[in-house]
Amino acid sequence: MAEPDTVGTELRRLRMAAGLSLAELARRVHYNKGYLGRIETGEKPAGMEVARRCDAALDANGKLAALVARARPPAPAVVPEAGPDGGVWVMSMGPDGSSNLVPMSRRDALAMGAASVLALSVGAPGNAAAAGQETTIAAFRALFEQTRRLGQISSPSVVLPIVVAQTHALRGLAGSASAPSRAELLRLAARYAEYAGWMTQEAGDERGALWWTETAVEMASAAGDAELSTYALIRRALITLYREDAAGTIDLAQRALAGSRTPPRIRGLAALREAQGHALACDYDRCRHALDRAAGLLDTADGQEIGPASVSGTGMVAVVTGWCMHDLGRPAEAGEILDRQLALVPSEARRVHARFGARRALAYASGGEVDHACVLAEQAIESALLVDSATVRTDLRRLARTLTRWHTHQPVRELYPRLTAALRTPAV
Repeated sequence: MAEPDTVGTELRRLRMAAGLSLAELARRVHYNKGYLGRIETGEKPAGMEVARRCDAALDANGKLAALVARARPPAPAVVPEAGPDGGVWVMSMGPDGSSNLVPMSRRDALAMGAASVLALSVGAPGNAAAAGQETTIAAFRALFEQTRRLGQISSPSVVLPIVVAQTHALRGLAGSASAPSRAELLRLAARYAEYAGWMTQEAGDERGALWWTETAVEMASAAGDAELSTYALIRRALITLYREDAAGTIDLAQRALAGSRTPPRIRGLAALREAQGHALACDYDRCRHALDRAAGLLDTADGQEIGPASVSGTGMVAVVTGWCMHDLGRPAEAGEILDRQLALVPSEARRVHARFGARRALAYASGGEVDHACVLAEQAIESALLVDSATVRTDLRRLARTLTRWHTHQPVRELYPRLTAALRTPAV
């Protein structure tokens, strides 16, 4: 049998095969009967959200979502932000208080009075005692953990200047350190740079995020550390995930999983990203398999130097499972899982609460529990305004679009001013 030409044709075929009326399908997916009818007749294009919900209701295994994805123009490739060879990045601040990271050569940075960023790059004297170098490394490592905690409660504009300065300082110190300390300093600089990539993505700059991630890989490789090059694939997969590129997300995650010598924690995080990719493709069985694989790997992992630091391995599997259930068109299940798991996340982990709280509110809204979704959205918005996350705003936009179906409902009308404020991208 030839493949149907349109989403509407396939939707009608699947609905009829399931023995459902339009009214019954509309009740199950919480969409208007007339809207679904116009999709079937081709009068209205189907969005990805309704396609996923109908896929789940009709046990279609992602057929409708695949048709919608096929009709979309391919997303432009994201390439790293160009930076000067051997240069640095500095924080530029405007008269109105806005700020932005800009690439700059070392000579220009010094000429413009940015020597403070490079001050520590002179490094310790060549005859510095090993004990002194170890003390320096310990101090920078402690600062890194403090910085990651700061990142859970603050905007990227607060965290990035610290991370960038310390990355350059560590790279400079490594240049004049003795061999054992040099590798350790470069390894730690790579961790800072990887975190700078994450914060840059949170600030909404995908190209800059890739630049920092590649810089981290280069420094880690120079230190003889191959782990970060694998983790970089997972970081890149997060960009494709937020672009709703299921195939790209799965491919990058599977490449990260392919290394047999990769530590269990990194492979576990890769399996979680693969699960999210399969969820985008509405492939329930492969998603569950990847989640189970992630649980087994993270169960045996130790240490949290790379990857999320605020949630345990078990907790991360659980919240990602809730995330996936929403994308698989199972909002009720998603809401229940995220309810349980967010109650276990420390209150100070505001970035986690913003991210998964927004997804929880979206799950309840998608399931038609509008009043409860509005209450949960208020909680998520409180954290979102504090941490100023571009990725969280992605789910808040989806929430805003979902709630427009009930735009005359009083709780929705009361929520919209706060929701609109949270969606405004700050000036950079």
